[in-house]
Amino acid sequence: MPLLGKKEREQIKDIFEKNLSKEVKLIVFTQNVNCQYCNETKMIVEEIAELSDKIKVEVYNFALDNGKKEKYGIDKVPAIVILGEGDKDLGIRFFGIPSGYEFSTLIEDIVDVSREETQLLDETWKGLSKIEVPLHVKVFITPTCPYCPRMVRLAHKFAMASPKIRSDMIEVIEFPQLGEKYQVMGVPKTVINDLVEFEGAVPEDYFLEKILEAANLVGEKK
Repeated sequence: MPLLGKKEREQIKDIFEKNLSKEVKLIVFTQNVNCQYCNETKMIVEEIAELSDKIKVEVYNFALDNGKKEKYGIDKVPAIVILGEGDKDLGIRFFGIPSGYEFSTLIEDIVDVSREETQLLDETWKGLSKIEVPLHVKVFITPTCPYCPRMVRLAHKFAMASPKIRSDMIEVIEFPQLGEKYQVMGVPKTVINDLVEFEGAVPEDYFLEKILEAANLVGEKK
């Protein structure tokens, strides 16, 4: 039985027809055991791909496809990687099922990647261009959090804009050990290189400030 309803499929198909320009590839990592939502995540991605010939899907077994797992830095499942045209890795990751409010994040990310554009302030572009060290952003969310998609989207936009940034959405209910490790008491919670962290869906200029703070701390450690 399909996970997406008829009306939802029609709405998404219309969005894709109006907005997709270049090919997008969705890579899904799953496994058959000890993964509550792997099958549902795979189904969601495949059903989305059916709505546009510009979306391709590749599915890999987390336990067996070690080469792909290492290539994309996948250490837990379910996971989704969004690649641009020519299999360009833009640093966008989803860990956990993209359901609830986060489903819209996945759709909007696909559109951005296909159009090869993301709307950010000029000052943000200038700030991101100065980053010379790799930054790993983790945004912890839950599917029922209405404020989380805004933070995930902003983190993914920053990743698209800078080759030095990788941004992960992490569904904390599916990965409680990470919730404990990073003391996630409220969502969204954002952690950058395990050095800088904050809670809430913050404005773009504040996020840039925290990104640059983390970059400076990483640079000082070298």
